[in-house]
Amino acid sequence: MTAAPLMTLTWTDHVTGRPGFLVVDRLVRGVSSGGLRMRPGCTLEEVAGLARGMTMKEALHYNPESRYIPLGGAKGGIDCDPQDPAAYGLLVRYLRAMRPYIESFWTTGEDLGLSQDLVDRAAAEAGLVSSIQAVYPLLDDEAAARKRLADAFAVEVDGIGLDELVGGCGVAESVLAALDRAGTPYAGTRVAVQGLGTMGGATARFLARAGLRIVAVADVKGTIANPDGLDVDALLAGRDAYGTVDRGVLRAADRELPGDAWLSADAEVLVPAAVSYAIDTANQHGIKARWIVEAANMPVVADAERLLAARGITVLPDVVVNSGTNAWWWWTLFGDIGADADEAFAYTRRSMRALIDRTLARAQADGTTPRAAAHAIVTDRLPVIVERFGWYR
Repeated sequence: MTAAPLMTLTWTDHVTGRPGFLVVDRLVRGVSSGGLRMRPGCTLEEVAGLARGMTMKEALHYNPESRYIPLGGAKGGIDCDPQDPAAYGLLVRYLRAMRPYIESFWTTGEDLGLSQDLVDRAAAEAGLVSSIQAVYPLLDDEAAARKRLADAFAVEVDGIGLDELVGGCGVAESVLAALDRAGTPYAGTRVAVQGLGTMGGATARFLARAGLRIVAVADVKGTIANPDGLDVDALLAGRDAYGTVDRGVLRAADRELPGDAWLSADAEVLVPAAVSYAIDTANQHGIKARWIVEAANMPVVADAERLLAARGITVLPDVVVNSGTNAWWWWTLFGDIGADADEAFAYTRRSMRALIDRTLARAQADGTTPRAAAHAIVTDRLPVIVERFGWYR
């Protein structure tokens, strides 16, 4: 996959002067899929990389027996701190400017810095029917499909929305599948997580309930650590909407460390679940873990990944690991699963485990990294998708 994106767009807000971006990597059946992120310092290059990743995530989940048919990949980005008082107005103006694309061929939703509730509210104010309305013409029964997805978003588990949990379920299952292949028991396996937002929080929750020990969690205030294991439920209950933990919920044995301390934690598994480019050539030297599981998008830079591989550290790539959230939307909308938490978790676990097993088996057979193996799987699948559904670039 080396061809240039189908479309690259840079937009400048006339009120704040801040830039926004849209990259459509590919269209399949005339439609693309990819969320909208908002963070300070967001760049066109970053968004292009994310859009290419979305093309891969869609192709990796292709199953000819499913109702869900993969779309093309796309991504949006806005260079702004989501906590800035001007952020919401900027979001509305961005969506208003992107309205022709969202109406025609770009389905989008929450990503880093933006919740789905916020995207939905801003989309309505921008005059859109929905942030995913471009996919509606592909549905057999639009009304039933939209109701099914709305019902799924209304489902809560222990007071947490199903949409906030399903991605972490997929990440956690990726970790468990890797441990199973290595013959490593869950009990006693230590995990450090960067970010306790939607993805990181749900991942920590599922891993803790599977018997793993969460020994470090990082947020914007620093790293919280306890070698005997953190009380994940207490941390989740004490976090704000941005994943920042109220230190008042910490126990006496919990320690507060610098923000980057999670990287060098004594843990077998690292889960970067916050920002892109978190692990680079400089800080990778301190990593002691055996596995890095990319819950965030593009958290390990390419040169660092090569150095980590040389040290025997396996990076499970984002295009596989965190693809469950995107797939869950479409599994639900197209009718492969209903608006039920148990069904969603079971389907996600089964699909993610099969995908991780396939990726790691291909990496072993080819003598390469899991990321290269995922690329090879996509390369094998694309001709089939193109032949059946059409491919525009």
